[in-house]
Amino acid sequence: MGPGWVDWLGDPVGIQKRLDWPRDGVLFDVRESAFWPEEWGERPTEVEEALPAARQRLRTVPVLVPIYSHRFMPAAPAPAGSPVFSVYQTDVIYYGSDLASYFQREFFNTADRESSPHRIEFWSDLAEGRWI
Repeated sequence: MGPGWVDWLGDPVGIQKRLDWPRDGVLFDVRESAFWPEEWGERPTEVEEALPAARQRLRTVPVLVPIYSHRFMPAAPAPAGSPVFSVYQTDVIYYGSDLASYFQREFFNTADRESSPHRIEFWSDLAEGRWI
């Protein structure tokens, strides 16, 4: 417990805001920065049309669960050893190839183990700079 951690027994509205953070950040960039992956098809010309279309596309994207601050892991079903992402809008990076390496990096300031993280649909594309 403490600043940055999710109080899973606390305020349900606050928990939902933390769960919505990654997708809300993507929607912010759709609105403000014209973010639009080519896999989504042609972008509607008006923002008022693009946002609902993006929201619909994001319903198929794996849900991320907050770990600490703006660090997230994919929710189940996800492969064991799934990566931890640092997510701020569409600025997404791998912050650990798995939960153990994330904790080493975040709290013990040691380097991540040399391993390739599992790919997680959409979020790995952002982390690898595919659409930026």
